[in-house]
Amino acid sequence: MKLIILPDAEAAARQAARMIADAARHCIVRSGRFTLAVSGGSTPLTMLGYLGKLPMSWDGVEIFQVDERIAPRDDADRNFTGLEQKLVKEAKLPPQQIHPMPVEKKFAVGMREYVETITRIAGDPPVLDLVHLGLGADGHTASLLPDDNILDSQEIIAISREYQGRRRMSMTYPLLNNARKRLWLVTGDSKKEMLRRLYDGDKSIPAGRVQRDNTVIITDRDAAAELENNVGES
Repeated sequence: MKLIILPDAEAAARQAARMIADAARHCIVRSGRFTLAVSGGSTPLTMLGYLGKLPMSWDGVEIFQVDERIAPRDDADRNFTGLEQKLVKEAKLPPQQIHPMPVEKKFAVGMREYVETITRIAGDPPVLDLVHLGLGADGHTASLLPDDNILDSQEIIAISREYQGRRRMSMTYPLLNNARKRLWLVTGDSKKEMLRRLYDGDKSIPAGRVQRDNTVIITDRDAAAELENNVGES
């Protein structure tokens, strides 16, 4: 696991966007395709904004959601709303390359459809090129929440318990841990305890159960306040 500490959240978002763009170029040259899964929440929005403005070809890029709130299509609560505004429209991405989670449908139907979409594009079992992850102040990542039954799910897509008023559809460990690379973007003072626990490999928090190999954490000084002399790899 590699840790990169930058001065502030803005710099961290820019670095994360550049890293995704570099990975996309490499994969497109190698295989003609780049599969990217993006987490929800407020932290990645700045990153997505920068990514949409970078000079790169989007041909062959397939974008998935790591997690999504159960809400109507254009609801402000939907993670896809920010993804669409910050990246899809800015980069003028074709609709067929964007794969929103079908959370408007009955749970069993939506989960089955998303599994079918992922396996059609990323193989069976699916291997995504890059998964972007965030970190909650309670130690959750994706919508893998503390004390939720889906933490032990062997399905690659599951529905979480209610959290902040919404249940969520989420990728699970079998899919996240099978990705070729993982990129964490963690910023802000409220994340400092959980970032330390994540970096230390604390498996008592949901984030700590994510594979550490081929993984980069990009963070800012506020979130990294409890990490001392830890710049490097583990």
